[in-house]
Amino acid sequence: MFHSPPDIMFSLIPIIFFVVFFLVLGTIIFGIIKSIGQWRYNNSQPKLTVSAKVTSKRTHTSSSIHHDAGDTGTHHVESTSYYITFEVESGDRMEFRVDGREYGLIADNDLGKLSFQGTRFLSFVRYNFPPIERDSVTPSL
Repeated sequence: MFHSPPDIMFSLIPIIFFVVFFLVLGTIIFGIIKSIGQWRYNNSQPKLTVSAKVTSKRTHTSSSIHHDAGDTGTHHVESTSYYITFEVESGDRMEFRVDGREYGLIADNDLGKLSFQGTRFLSFVRYNFPPIERDSVTPSL
Protein backbone atom coordinates (compact mmCIF):
# COMPACT_ATOMS: atom_id res chain seq x y z
CA MET A 1 0.00 0.00 0.00
CA PHE A 2 2.69 2.48 0.98
CA HIS A 3 5.56 3.21 -1.37
CA SER A 4 9.05 2.69 -0.11
CA PRO A 5 11.48 5.64 -0.48
CA PRO A 6 13.22 4.28 -3.61
CA ASP A 7 9.85 3.85 -5.37
CA ILE A 8 8.89 7.45 -4.60
CA MET A 9 12.17 8.73 -6.07
CA PHE A 10 11.65 6.81 -9.32
CA SER A 11 8.14 8.21 -9.72
CA LEU A 12 8.93 11.76 -8.54
CA ILE A 13 12.12 12.49 -10.52
CA PRO A 14 10.52 12.14 -14.01
CA ILE A 15 7.70 14.50 -12.96
CA ILE A 16 10.17 17.12 -11.70
CA PHE A 17 12.26 16.73 -14.88
CA PHE A 18 9.28 17.35 -17.17
CA VAL A 19 8.03 20.32 -15.11
CA VAL A 20 11.45 22.01 -15.28
CA PHE A 21 11.79 21.13 -18.99
CA PHE A 22 8.44 22.71 -19.86
CA LEU A 23 9.16 25.80 -17.73
CA VAL A 24 12.42 26.39 -19.61
CA LEU A 25 10.76 25.69 -22.96
CA GLY A 26 7.88 28.05 -22.09
CA THR A 27 10.32 30.82 -21.14
CA ILE A 28 12.18 30.46 -24.45
CA ILE A 29 8.94 30.49 -26.47
CA PHE A 30 7.68 33.54 -24.53
CA GLY A 31 10.92 35.41 -25.29
CA ILE A 32 10.68 34.60 -29.00
CA ILE A 33 7.03 35.72 -29.18
CA LYS A 34 7.83 38.94 -27.30
CA SER A 35 10.74 39.72 -29.66
CA ILE A 36 8.58 39.13 -32.75
CA GLY A 37 5.88 41.41 -31.28
CA GLN A 38 8.43 44.20 -30.66
CA TRP A 39 9.83 43.80 -34.18
CA ARG A 40 6.33 44.03 -35.71
CA TYR A 41 5.47 47.06 -33.54
CA ASN A 42 8.63 48.90 -34.65
CA ASN A 43 7.96 48.10 -38.31
CA SER A 44 4.44 49.52 -38.05
CA GLN A 45 5.69 52.85 -36.64
CA PRO A 46 6.68 55.79 -38.85
CA LYS A 47 10.34 56.69 -39.24
CA LEU A 48 10.84 60.00 -37.41
CA THR A 49 13.70 62.50 -37.45
CA VAL A 50 13.81 65.11 -34.69
CA SER A 51 16.29 67.56 -33.18
CA ALA A 52 17.79 66.06 -30.03
CA LYS A 53 20.53 66.42 -27.45
CA VAL A 54 22.50 63.53 -25.97
CA THR A 55 21.90 63.64 -22.21
CA SER A 56 23.60 60.44 -21.05
CA LYS A 57 25.31 57.24 -22.10
CA ARG A 58 25.54 53.94 -20.27
CA THR A 59 26.66 50.36 -20.75
CA HIS A 60 25.42 47.07 -19.38
CA THR A 61 27.86 44.18 -19.20
CA SER A 62 26.73 40.63 -18.54
CA SER A 63 28.88 37.55 -18.24
CA SER A 64 28.37 33.83 -17.99
CA ILE A 65 30.54 30.81 -17.44
CA HIS A 66 29.98 27.64 -19.45
CA HIS A 67 31.39 24.35 -18.21
CA ASP A 68 32.63 22.17 -21.06
CA ALA A 69 32.31 18.40 -20.95
CA GLY A 70 35.79 17.83 -22.34
CA ASP A 71 39.24 18.60 -21.03
CA THR A 72 38.97 22.31 -21.87
CA GLY A 73 37.40 23.24 -18.53
CA THR A 74 35.32 26.41 -18.46
CA HIS A 75 34.51 29.04 -21.05
CA HIS A 76 33.85 32.64 -19.95
CA VAL A 77 31.56 34.78 -22.15
CA GLU A 78 30.99 38.53 -21.73
CA SER A 79 28.49 40.70 -23.57
CA THR A 80 28.19 44.49 -23.49
CA SER A 81 25.07 46.45 -24.44
CA TYR A 82 25.29 50.17 -25.18
CA TYR A 83 22.54 52.73 -24.45
CA ILE A 84 22.21 56.44 -25.21
CA THR A 85 19.54 58.79 -23.83
CA PHE A 86 18.36 61.65 -26.04
CA GLU A 87 16.27 64.66 -25.08
CA VAL A 88 14.02 66.09 -27.80
CA GLU A 89 12.72 69.66 -28.11
CA SER A 90 9.54 68.86 -26.13
CA GLY A 91 11.68 67.84 -23.14
CA ASP A 92 10.86 64.12 -23.47
CA ARG A 93 13.74 61.71 -23.06
CA MET A 94 14.18 58.49 -24.99
CA GLU A 95 16.77 55.79 -24.42
CA PHE A 96 17.89 53.61 -27.31
CA ARG A 97 20.13 50.60 -27.54
CA VAL A 98 22.93 51.31 -30.03
CA ASP A 99 25.90 49.38 -31.36
CA GLY A 100 29.41 49.92 -30.01
CA ARG A 101 30.53 52.02 -33.00
CA GLU A 102 27.67 54.53 -32.60
CA TYR A 103 28.28 54.61 -28.84
CA GLY A 104 31.91 55.54 -29.41
CA LEU A 105 31.15 58.25 -31.97
CA ILE A 106 28.44 60.02 -29.96
CA ALA A 107 29.41 62.18 -26.97
CA ASP A 108 27.41 63.65 -24.09
CA ASN A 109 25.81 67.02 -24.94
CA ASP A 110 26.03 66.43 -28.71
CA LEU A 111 23.28 68.21 -30.65
CA GLY A 112 21.90 66.80 -33.86
CA LYS A 113 19.16 64.99 -35.75
CA LEU A 114 17.92 61.74 -34.20
CA SER A 115 16.19 59.23 -36.47
CA PHE A 116 14.21 56.38 -34.96
CA GLN A 117 11.32 54.02 -35.65
CA GLY A 118 9.31 52.98 -32.61
CA THR A 119 11.89 51.81 -30.09
CA ARG A 120 14.51 51.16 -32.81
CA PHE A 121 17.45 53.59 -33.11
CA LEU A 122 18.25 54.39 -36.75
CA SER A 123 20.87 57.16 -36.69
CA PHE A 124 22.15 60.33 -35.07
CA VAL A 125 23.79 63.06 -37.17
CA ARG A 126 25.57 65.84 -35.28
CA TYR A 127 25.04 69.44 -36.26
CA ASN A 128 28.15 71.05 -37.77
CA PHE A 129 28.89 74.24 -35.88
CA PRO A 130 31.53 76.67 -37.12
CA PRO A 131 34.81 76.46 -35.20
CA ILE A 132 35.29 78.88 -32.34
CA GLU A 133 37.47 81.85 -33.24
CA ARG A 134 40.42 82.16 -30.88
CA ASP A 135 42.32 85.38 -30.19
CA SER A 136 45.83 85.40 -31.54
CA VAL A 137 46.99 87.05 -28.31
CA THR A 138 48.64 84.61 -25.94
CA PRO A 139 47.78 85.03 -22.27
CA SER A 140 50.51 86.43 -20.05
CA LEU A 141 51.82 84.22 -17.31
